Amino acid sequence: MRAHLSINVKNVEESVKFYERVFGVKPLKVSSNYAKFDLKNPLLNFTMHSTEGRELSRVNHFGIEVDSAESVVLWESLLTERGVLSNPEMNTECCFARQDKIWLQDPDENSWEIFYVHEQLPVVEQKSVCGPSTASGKKCC
Repeated sequence: MRAHLSINVKNVEESVKFYERVFGVKPLKVSSNYAKFDLKNPLLNFTMHSTEGRELSRVNHFGIEVDSAESVVLWESLLTERGVLSNPEMNTECCFARQDKIWLQDPDENSWEIFYVHEQLPVVEQKSVCGPSTASGKKCC
């Protein structure tokens, strides 16, 4: 089993170049208004369509949960080498968990986090703002 994610982008060519750097592979299919990545790590069928006649995709953020803290460090190293900006947050408490994570943004300003959960924390009522930036500047969820 694998997940499928399809997003609308302003410029397929620009987005393909970005995601090639993120995932380290070329797409399986590409046209002027469509691209498909058949990813093995993470296991994901990832497609994009041009916004012609469609609205740009807007979500809070996307995430990839990895199996170890070392994997977050490896992703950070790979993304830095590939010229994709990342913002590390190590040993942060966010979304009722203690996590290591890095953040990046695609050309359409969709935020991605790659994260590892060290431990779950108790749920307490609070005003929660999830995404790559909050009013205090702290990133969360």
